[in-house]
Amino acid sequence: MRVLLVEDDEMLGDAVKTYVHRQGHAVDWALSCDEAEASLQAAAYDLVLLDLRLPDGSGLDILKALRARRDEMPVIIMTAHDQVSDRIAGLNAGADDYLVKPVDLGELQARIHAVSRRYGTHKLPDLTIAGIGVYPSERRIAARNGAEILLSSREWAVLDRLIARKRAIVSKAQIEEALYAFGAEVESNTVEVYVSRLRRKLGKEAIETVRGVGYRISVDAN
Repeated sequence: MRVLLVEDDEMLGDAVKTYVHRQGHAVDWALSCDEAEASLQAAAYDLVLLDLRLPDGSGLDILKALRARRDEMPVIIMTAHDQVSDRIAGLNAGADDYLVKPVDLGELQARIHAVSRRYGTHKLPDLTIAGIGVYPSERRIAARNGAEILLSSREWAVLDRLIARKRAIVSKAQIEEALYAFGAEVESNTVEVYVSRLRRKLGKEAIETVRGVGYRISVDAN
């Protein structure tokens, strides 16, 4: 999953970015409204962690702009203990959840998981690949014998990109967007490694390689 963190407090921002990255997500960090808007224009995100009080404006304006253009990207707002009015305004403007500062990192991860289950993948279809049931919204994969197949966060990030365009070819660069933040060093074989891991778990036929172009979920996926 690719996350945009919008937070001007450098100590808190660094802690949140480091923690979310360690959970296997790609994280871009914006310290202002302008930086956040530029990031939203440049990349597709699965989740926004949004501080409402920024040096050049209000995070509410970012949230309202997203909803005005009918962007349903999940947004979790972050507010101070004594700013109940901010939380109410954020939820009324279309936020999906909120966190109270100082942020508890365990609670942050729980809320990210909850919002992802409810909203982040709700549009992705359930699939059957060679008899294996794939349920993105539940983060669950059931093998033919009923046993559960477990994927890491980064394996799910790759699979989500493929499922979202299951009838189309997904380029290596498009998959890398789900795995890396801006400025991160992209290892040349990362996509190949994760595709190989998914094939070992789901079957060799699950993902088709279109040589020189990219990958797609096997045509036998429903």
